[in-house]
Amino acid sequence: MLKWLLCLLILPTLAQAQNEARVPKTVHFLSEDGSTRLVGYLFEPARRHAEPSPAIVLLHGRAGAYSSLAKGKYTAATLSKRHKTWGEHWASRGYFALLVDSFGPRGYAEGFPKGSYDERPDAVSEQTVRPLDAYGALRYLRGRSDVQPERIGVQGWSNGAMTVLVTISAQSPGIKNPTRESGFRAALAEYPGCGMDAIKGDYHNYAPLLMMVASADEEVSPERCEKFADKAKRSNSLELIVYEGAEHNFDDPGNKKQSKRANRDATEDAFKRATRFFEHELER
Repeated sequence: MLKWLLCLLILPTLAQAQNEARVPKTVHFLSEDGSTRLVGYLFEPARRHAEPSPAIVLLHGRAGAYSSLAKGKYTAATLSKRHKTWGEHWASRGYFALLVDSFGPRGYAEGFPKGSYDERPDAVSEQTVRPLDAYGALRYLRGRSDVQPERIGVQGWSNGAMTVLVTISAQSPGIKNPTRESGFRAALAEYPGCGMDAIKGDYHNYAPLLMMVASADEEVSPERCEKFADKAKRSNSLELIVYEGAEHNFDDPGNKKQSKRANRDATEDAFKRATRFFEHELER
């Protein structure tokens, strides 16, 4: 009887500890704009080693970092499923993953609805502001003794992927004369919009870039991204993957997206391909 009672007491404690372990650590750091105090959510490696670990900066899309069910409570406990899934994925493979909330500190934690691009304030521009946040995150990670400072990548979705394209360009704001040593080691952009002024003309990415787009994307033009990639990769380390039949946000783990075969297939391949990409670029 006593053992049974002890089990009843211990099991809830263990369950609570496991749930808490899945909640990333909340951290704060300055954007490279020099004034905005950003909030970030740090997924720590599941297996710690004696040597520092590589890291990946994660940049959310136009809906923000949080779940649509957050109901005004914007914390590490209310992150969207996609961000938690990817953050935990990288942590399980020995990386630090830092999700940067660019919208919340500027008063837009709830994000923006579909089709609102032209009405969004300049304060959250993916061309002039959010790259500064990415470099603020890079500076923060490089200041940690448990992170390999020269092996940090960046990954973004939709508006965050657009930020990635600007961030790793030779003309990126927030960094002068960027290289793989002074900036990011590698970059992954999932279903970005490719019509931004900041990437028109001659585009040069200073770090290897993997782009993933969806052929049935209902929010941005995959054809425009294909044209951009065809032109840019002539002189850059750039790979474009087009997922046939997949939609915008194809890797959202919710039932709405994953109920469609093309999205499920794209999601499975994206995780495998992204893992191989960062293993190759951050660990060699």
